[in-house]
Amino acid sequence: MTSETLPASGSWRLVAGQELRDLWLSAKGLSVLFAYTLLLSVMAYAAASDADLNLLDARESVGIVGQAAIGLGTLAALVVSADAISGERERGTLEMILVTPLPRRDLVLGKLLAATTMWVAALLVSLPYLAVMADGPGVVLDAVLVIVVAGSLVAAALTALGLAVSAVSMSNRTSLAASVGLLLVLAAPSQLPSITAKGAVGSVLIKANPVAAGLRLTNQVLVKQTGWSSEWTLLVSPAIAAVLLTALAIRMSSRLELGDSR
Repeated sequence: MTSETLPASGSWRLVAGQELRDLWLSAKGLSVLFAYTLLLSVMAYAAASDADLNLLDARESVGIVGQAAIGLGTLAALVVSADAISGERERGTLEMILVTPLPRRDLVLGKLLAATTMWVAALLVSLPYLAVMADGPGVVLDAVLVIVVAGSLVAAALTALGLAVSAVSMSNRTSLAASVGLLLVLAAPSQLPSITAKGAVGSVLIKANPVAAGLRLTNQVLVKQTGWSSEWTLLVSPAIAAVLLTALAIRMSSRLELGDSR
């Protein structure tokens, strides 16, 4: 972000535009997207190889790639949002921004919208992988719907969380470590089916966890072939988390501090 004077009205659009240029016209966004594509390619190749050896069927391999696309895509957007404010603070550019007439809410909103485009790019990259690996139009449709609906809700929630953490972190390293750590903690329950799949308590814990719920929905629809009508409740916590965490990130804008860069 530069320190140019910005009008107070609708300035979030200008912030978003500047952030988009900084993200996609530099090595920053492209390098994160390249890393995402590389990791997704490795996961897809491994799943396809197991399918060829009859260790996995088509739906299981698509389920693995779908979960990887959501998890890695969310991670990519999270890395960008976690750098959004703490990175400015660490580079000493936050003070130049805060002395302009730019409302702090617009600053956060513009950065949040720009960071969200990382998920959009990851989503577009993942679609060809899912289409190639899916066996039949029904599987392709389910895979696309899962990643677009569940993945977008999870990504929106975690992108806002990363920005909220970035707003209060005095160093970029702290912001990135805390954000990625929270993602790993939230994703862990979905990878422990023997613990969470049995009993009402396990089911409630999964449904209350936005990341675990999104990943579990992917597994249920793509692998278990469970209908959306019986699994829609898994979308409740991701939707609520996306709204609440976005509100939290915007609320944190009033507490922006310069930290050590002052």
